[in-house]
Amino acid sequence: ALMHGLRSDTNRLMQAQEEDFLAAGYLSRFYDAQLLNAILQVYRSKRVMEVIQRSLTNRVVQNNFSIAGVGYLRYEDRDAIPQAADFLVTEENVHTAVVYGIVRDEDDEVELVIGSLRTSKLTLDPDEFIKEAFGKNSEGRFFGGGRFTAGGFEIPVGFLCGFNDNSDFSKLKWEVFDNQIKQKLLKLVNPTDSY
Repeated sequence: ALMHGLRSDTNRLMQAQEEDFLAAGYLSRFYDAQLLNAILQVYRSKRVMEVIQRSLTNRVVQNNFSIAGVGYLRYEDRDAIPQAADFLVTEENVHTAVVYGIVRDEDDEVELVIGSLRTSKLTLDPDEFIKEAFGKNSEGRFFGGGRFTAGGFEIPVGFLCGFNDNSDFSKLKWEVFDNQIKQKLLKLVNPTDSY
């Protein structure tokens, strides 16, 4: 688990620092290479592939940023969002990808906008970017944050939450959140443009 975390946090050691290499050297005596390889060979589910397809269809690319809203997802499928961001950041001429959607937990009747950021740009701080884009809640907590090359955010849908079967309502709600999030992100991507 530690070796997997080290690899994923350093982009397969491509962005590793001296202490990361020292840790990998130490862990090399203890980890099971065959087990790690099996973990790394995880296949994508059909649902994840559908979310990646939606992110490709809906993405907006500006100034080497790829921003994509993927609509509604079940809570069980929320991990597809970072996987889609991982995929989009591999596109030529893209250094940063942000993917987000409204995640529904029907058991708890909760809806959240959940998003992930991935970047290969060394001068972009995901933590600062996300905090500047989305700010804080009424209690002073940031809606998200990040670390080297990756970040994420969760924004409660609030009083608009509800599992209304009215597809017009759901479509309108998605359009409002999609436009608001894109606007906040594009303000940072293109500070001279007005949105």
